[in-house]
Amino acid sequence: MAGKQAKVLSKKETGQVLAYIAKNRYPLRDKVMFLLSVKAGLRAKEISHLRWFMVTDASGQVSDAIHLPDKSSKGKSGRVIPLNSELKDAIEALYRNPYHSPALSSYVIPSERGNKMLPCNISHWFRIIYQSLRLDGCSSHSGRRTFVTNVAKHIIQVGGSLRDVQQLAGHSSLQMTQSYIEGDAEAKRKVVELI
Repeated sequence: MAGKQAKVLSKKETGQVLAYIAKNRYPLRDKVMFLLSVKAGLRAKEISHLRWFMVTDASGQVSDAIHLPDKSSKGKSGRVIPLNSELKDAIEALYRNPYHSPALSSYVIPSERGNKMLPCNISHWFRIIYQSLRLDGCSSHSGRRTFVTNVAKHIIQVGGSLRDVQQLAGHSSLQMTQSYIEGDAEAKRKVVELI
């Protein structure tokens, strides 16, 4: 990645964003949009292209995973991302909402006219939210970096590896995945004490 990386959000900052968007004109849609970034690591383009069939199963219920094809992603970074329970609950609420249901738009995050919201508009939405909350250094990529960093911190606890983090992020190389992960000074201090 060239240039300065987007800031990783803390739990407190994530809570601030959720509280702020709860007062928006489209609070449910906006919550799903934010959680797709921070809890599933989706890029703005992927949020834009996400359709209901990618998050529902054959019976028409919200699935336990996002099935993101290559054409809806960057390059060949299509993947299956298990749904975090908070994100799944929000998607289910949006799915049942008569103003955002699949009957009105095939896109999970529609524009006011029912078409897909363009990636540039999603990036702009994130910029406005972060500027309003004075979260300097944050961009539409902050949720993605937060997701990758958090997954990397916890993957060993569940028997996974950095390769699993790479696959969840849809990166073509481990080197790219590593560049997303924020270091943790406290964790480094604790691990040194263990040796």
